[in-house]
Amino acid sequence: MQFCDLNRQYQKYQTEIDQAINGVIASSSFINGQAILDLEKSLSGFVGVKHAITCSSGTDALLLPLMAYGIEPNDEIICPAFSFIASASMISFLKAKPVFVDVSPIDFNIQISKIEEKITSKTRGIIAVSLFGQCPDLDAINAIAKKYNLWVIEDAAQSFGATLNGKPSCSHTDVATTSFFPAKPLGCYGDGGAVFTNDSELAVRMMRLRSHGQEKRYVHSHIGLNARMDTIQAAILGVKLKHFNQEIENRQKAAALYSSILDDSVLLPEAVEGRTSVWAQYTIGVANRNELKEKLLEKGIPTAVHYPLILPKQEAFKSQIVPNEKFEVAQLFSETVLSLPMHGLISENEVEFVANTIIELGND
Repeated sequence: MQFCDLNRQYQKYQTEIDQAINGVIASSSFINGQAILDLEKSLSGFVGVKHAITCSSGTDALLLPLMAYGIEPNDEIICPAFSFIASASMISFLKAKPVFVDVSPIDFNIQISKIEEKITSKTRGIIAVSLFGQCPDLDAINAIAKKYNLWVIEDAAQSFGATLNGKPSCSHTDVATTSFFPAKPLGCYGDGGAVFTNDSELAVRMMRLRSHGQEKRYVHSHIGLNARMDTIQAAILGVKLKHFNQEIENRQKAAALYSSILDDSVLLPEAVEGRTSVWAQYTIGVANRNELKEKLLEKGIPTAVHYPLILPKQEAFKSQIVPNEKFEVAQLFSETVLSLPMHGLISENEVEFVANTIIELGND
């Protein structure tokens, strides 16, 4: 059993994917080829925003809007304490300060009731991570931002394909970003990402920034990056996007089956009312996390731990955190959560095997 079976997915779409890759090779348009433009059009249509800007990774997708907003040293940006490092590290990369907020015990996302107490005169914006496949209450976060004249970026690296109040993830905030890392719900065969916005002026700035700040060939209006997606990755994503809705449905069925079998034997994840999850991870909470992980591996079941060291405790942020500040929910999650096998083509038999094994081990 694979935690995320990418080979099974390739086998299913092999003819289409091979044709797409071969088409790029035949054209020799490896950078800025037609597949880039086609994918950006498809992505903006899928999300329902004016602009989708592809780039080289989910991390660069976060860096581009921060650069476009003109983030300066000592600016402060609010972000969750329990997440992958990319959102906070890109703030620090620009010499600004990540201001960490504890997370919700309900949806794993930033604890909205604790955001306002972290806002100061230096605060520029909020990065709201949509963790494990589900958006936070972005309407509430937007309201806080509007009150204090801040912008909001949704880091949707794990939630592309989810919805909030009937609208897709990546369509609720000033800017949204996602990752196409291979194991993401929609993944390519390398690194890739995208930025979404309805702000045309900001979109133009980010498009220039991803290509050395280039306004037109050899004319540079900004100091930028080489952060372009390559055409082969765009061609692969174009194929996968055609099948994505079916894979989302399969993920949701697998999550429902996990929950129905595991029931009250572990702490179960849940999609909050008004939201759908794309279930980038199916993550449970257990007191004996490390012991269960080892026993499952002995049974041939791979699992993953996200994230064993919370961001405020990372050495990289040592100089930027408030001494002795506590993040109780984030710390609890770091010690107890365990992600089970999940992907768009996982079978009912596989889900049943994993869930029933967990129950059996709990009764040993």
